[in-house]
Amino acid sequence: MKQKIVLAYSGGLDTTVIIPWLKENYDCDIAAVCVDLGQEADWKAVKKRALDTGALSCVVVDVKKEYVEQYIWPALKANALYEDKYLLGTSTARPLIAKVLVEQARREKAGAIAHGATGKGNDQVRFDLGIMALAPDLEIIAPWRTWQIKSREEEIRYLEDRGLPVPMKKQESYSRDDNLWHISHEGLELEDPATEPLLEQMLKMSVPPQKAPDEASYVELGFEKGVPVSLNGKKMDGVALILALNKIGGAQGVGIVDIVENRVVGMKSRGVYETPGGAILYYAHQELEHLCLDRQTYAFKQTAAQKLGEVIYGGLWFTPLREALSAFVDSTQKTVTGTVRLKLYKGSISSAGASSPYSLYNASIASFTTGELYNHADAGGFIRLYGLPILVRALMERGGKTPADKAKAGKGKTGAPGAADAKSKGTAG
Repeated sequence: MKQKIVLAYSGGLDTTVIIPWLKENYDCDIAAVCVDLGQEADWKAVKKRALDTGALSCVVVDVKKEYVEQYIWPALKANALYEDKYLLGTSTARPLIAKVLVEQARREKAGAIAHGATGKGNDQVRFDLGIMALAPDLEIIAPWRTWQIKSREEEIRYLEDRGLPVPMKKQESYSRDDNLWHISHEGLELEDPATEPLLEQMLKMSVPPQKAPDEASYVELGFEKGVPVSLNGKKMDGVALILALNKIGGAQGVGIVDIVENRVVGMKSRGVYETPGGAILYYAHQELEHLCLDRQTYAFKQTAAQKLGEVIYGGLWFTPLREALSAFVDSTQKTVTGTVRLKLYKGSISSAGASSPYSLYNASIASFTTGELYNHADAGGFIRLYGLPILVRALMERGGKTPADKAKAGKGKTGAPGAADAKSKGTAG
């Protein structure tokens, strides 16, 4: 009896090569699974390609809504980034793809799941850990870790030698991943960190900032408990809101990131990411938190955000730590409700005002005009106590004493008041 293998199928070069390779190396039927995360794809053509290449079946699973609400929003509410720049577009998508693959493997009664992640990349870690967490009994097949193909050029030749259609041209062979949140680009000139990226021929979602209009765009975003709910006063679901912001932000060239990052497997890699809508949402959400969160909560949340970014990037979505970090973040978002207005101009984002019914900004306290809630005289005592450790250390280092200590020492040398009189009386007696 043939083994059934569920394959994560994108229709791109890697997974198109994997179908004939699996049939040549396993006695198997292949059930291809396309996960619709909002990427631009002709799903009818993708399904046909999978079947023409040898798959027994091919299904498309639409999880855009789940992706936004259960994966993107938790990262956004945390303001989670990886290494200060990356908005986790691929990282948030992979655990959901793993979940869909496991669910489809159960339906197909498959014994294995295959994916096209390379042996040098992060995605192999994310896919494998997701599958291990949800279905430890299933075999994982990662051809890039076992086959003899060494490059994308060899993949193209592999298909050509078998008379199979090649889904891309050699000169266009950036390695790309896209979904409704972002597009990533790797390969070609980006493999030399000293080379400027060729943005005009690379970008898909955005224009280079210098090509953006000479007039700024303004957007107003509404949030409820940290979740974006409206754009320019119009209520919108998450998918529609992100798509709308991608168009607005892409036209202004915002959210383009060129980063040399540390991969999970230990090497550095360079990529260019387009996340126009995501960059706008992160900026707006952070502006609202500045208004609504107290200092201690915001400071600790920054620490949690950095850790959550590392956890998500490292494929540890289905872990107690990620769940605990997300639970903490959710607890901080109870008052992160309000509106934020932003100005977008030639690749830049700046604040144009924010308001919230839970704002901690109090004009009576913050104003230069003295109000009833703040007494300037209180500051002296506060600073004295706040700086006491500094004062004590400075005195210790200089071997000095406070004015009070000196006065006390001076009294000891001259004697207490009346001492001389007591002495003279004693002598006379």
